[in-house]
Amino acid sequence: MHDLPVTDKPLRVVIAEDSALIREGIARLIEESGGTVVAKVGDGEAFVRAVETHRPDVSVVDVRMPPTQRDEGLRAAIEARRRVPGTPILVLSQYVERQYATELLADRAGGVGYLLKDRVGDIREFMDGLRRVAKGGTALDPEVVAQLMARNRADDPLVTLTPREREVLAAMAEGRTNIGIADQLSITEGAAEKHISNIFGKLELPESPNDHRRVLAVLAYLGS
Repeated sequence: MHDLPVTDKPLRVVIAEDSALIREGIARLIEESGGTVVAKVGDGEAFVRAVETHRPDVSVVDVRMPPTQRDEGLRAAIEARRRVPGTPILVLSQYVERQYATELLADRAGGVGYLLKDRVGDIREFMDGLRRVAKGGTALDPEVVAQLMARNRADDPLVTLTPREREVLAAMAEGRTNIGIADQLSITEGAAEKHISNIFGKLELPESPNDHRRVLAVLAYLGS
């Protein structure tokens, strides 16, 4: 059994993946970490039904599913979020589908992850990302962040951020904690906290018990 950290409570997970081998492998990782797989499906329509039926803590969805093996999984994820608002979803893909990835992030509800399959080799990192998404946070592959940020519009709301603040926000988009940001950028945790506070101020995200400012800042960054 893999040495994985224990969650506060077992996650209830729906898996949508057309490859039986990959589907069972993901299910085993989740179950060995203490989670419960409440449904395993192989197409987008079945996935949407499973989310409506089970209301899972989080779902894992492959982008390319039957019948065309193009973007059915991602479109099903968007539909599932429409029918069950805010349902947390972690997308797995071999590619970055920018149009639908942006649409998935656009509702600003948080609880979204997008990881590339060839980078999901670290079991602990995958499970940590799954838990962050389940709690309403984000878990985005650095390559996904880079491609979604390839645009540069004149009305970019983040033009007031310094280069370092953009680096901090990019690390936040990947789902890193303050300590993780500090380690990645070789700065102190206090400096990371100061940069994050400045980011919240510049993006006009005042402290509120109902708003996940970290998630809102990341979504503003990806949508800029």
